Amino acid sequence: MTVVALAVTEGMLHFELSVAYEVFGTELTGVADPWYGVILCGPGAVRVGRFRLEPDYGLDRLPRADTVIVPAMADVDEDPPADLVDAVRAAHEAGARVVSLCTGAFVLAAAGLLDGRRATTHWAHTDALAARYPRVEVDPDVLYVDNGSVLTSAGKAAAMDLCLHLVRLDHGPSVANAVARRLVVPPHRAGGQAQFVSTPVPAQDDHPLAALFPWVIERLDHPLTVEDLARKAMMSSRNLGRHFRSVTGTTPLQWLLTQRIRRAQELLEATDDSIDVIAAATGMGTATTLRRHFNRTVGVPPDTYRRTFRSRSRPGADETTTAALRAPNRV
Repeated sequence: MTVVALAVTEGMLHFELSVAYEVFGTELTGVADPWYGVILCGPGAVRVGRFRLEPDYGLDRLPRADTVIVPAMADVDEDPPADLVDAVRAAHEAGARVVSLCTGAFVLAAAGLLDGRRATTHWAHTDALAARYPRVEVDPDVLYVDNGSVLTSAGKAAAMDLCLHLVRLDHGPSVANAVARRLVVPPHRAGGQAQFVSTPVPAQDDHPLAALFPWVIERLDHPLTVEDLARKAMMSSRNLGRHFRSVTGTTPLQWLLTQRIRRAQELLEATDDSIDVIAAATGMGTATTLRRHFNRTVGVPPDTYRRTFRSRSRPGADETTTAALRAPNRV
């Protein structure tokens, strides 16, 4: 069983802590077995938001965990607690995968784990992170950055993105999708941010497009048009666009492109199919078209994306492999 240790200390924010606990701490042996074992590690009883927590173990337990997650710090103007910084550094030196959510990046930076590495945090604090830790390559325009054994996320909802990314790395896209459906994660975040996490259709089934979405997903290799979608939904193209905006926050064509990209991601991860074959299977037509849309949406070419996930599946993979995604709207 993979042990995930949540490192808690006084002054942490409860949202990111709750997100991590919800993803990794809920029993899901029916989806993946074995699932994660989650422990809380801290210096003693701590206040997280308005709640008082009694950790299961002290911070000295962190080096024996497989993954250590550092949630957000409420006050980034002060240096993070030295005992937490030392414990996180020791965990990394012992071989643990260390993850920060939102402003938890300040703890990783203080531990020296981000020196010479690309990292991110909540957009409101990226300037402060860069100024305080000049050896860190701070990227304010991504949802998260994966450097192998060290991962950082932007704020709030991006913490969920990174947690699901970890599930996807550990258990594959099907399990990550199942977790996302259980959490009712929307299929497409407002603003059109690209994500590695795939959630093809909404979990709810009481909207006017409920029957249309699975029909489209089954036909992504077809050259579908807005008129095709409108005909299937038995409504005008204009009415279809209005419902798409209401349900997905985007247009029919943009939603369709997103589903094609996400199918391409799954095929790149799970098969050895050539880019030409994947282009045909996702309705992109040619490898050139797939590469253009994939690079613009995900932020890396298909070949690089495939190498990232294949290298992460092999023991001893290069820790410097970075998987970062573009986030047009900051979160």
